[in-house]
Amino acid sequence: MGSIYLIRHGQASLGAANYDVLSPLGVQQSRLCGEFYQQQGLRFDRTYAGEMQRQIDTGRHALAAMQQADTPIAIDAAFNEYHSDQVVSTYLPKVIERIPEAEYFIQNAGEHRKEFQRVFSSAITLWITDDSGSTDCPPWSAFVEQVAAGLRRVMAENAGSGQNIAIFTSGGTITAALQLITQMPATSAFELNWQIVNTSVSRLQYRKDKLSLAAFNSQAHLDVHQRSEWVSYR
Repeated sequence: MGSIYLIRHGQASLGAANYDVLSPLGVQQSRLCGEFYQQQGLRFDRTYAGEMQRQIDTGRHALAAMQQADTPIAIDAAFNEYHSDQVVSTYLPKVIERIPEAEYFIQNAGEHRKEFQRVFSSAITLWITDDSGSTDCPPWSAFVEQVAAGLRRVMAENAGSGQNIAIFTSGGTITAALQLITQMPATSAFELNWQIVNTSVSRLQYRKDKLSLAAFNSQAHLDVHQRSEWVSYR
């Protein structure tokens, strides 16, 4: 039986011109994750990431700290985050009906993180519960299938027993995998999604075409330092 480690990217740059860049804290979180696993004696046989720079850079920093800097990271678009900008723009008009200041909070996310999260959560809920097919925004179910296809490829490429595989990815991807394995409703999965910590690790066990959840949202590499300011969610 092999293990797939789904590792969320480090803190990105919310409110900056380019969100898809690790913040200084995000770099530190990534290194702490790698250092922790290096101390535990874990080595990754193969590593993957989506196409986002924050995912790839998290992998690079973590692998360097694990003394595996020469381990190649295979890029697979299946592990990209969902298109949050498209989701928000599609459902923002409905959110504004309930939160008149919603557009302002979206445009000024860095200064209004709590309000931004409220608006963002509302848009996501509308998206994952929308089965009308009346928008150009791909449905949540299509995203889940994208992640499922990526996991099937990884399992097929690493069929040997005892393989340790790392996938550096994002919270939405981890949520999709969680729903895929547990078959919980999407709304319940997203209640857990909001708790996924930057660089937290969710471990899957796999054998042939069977996947099971072994651990969710582990942040031991951060908790061991007892520094609450090193724990972030975006």
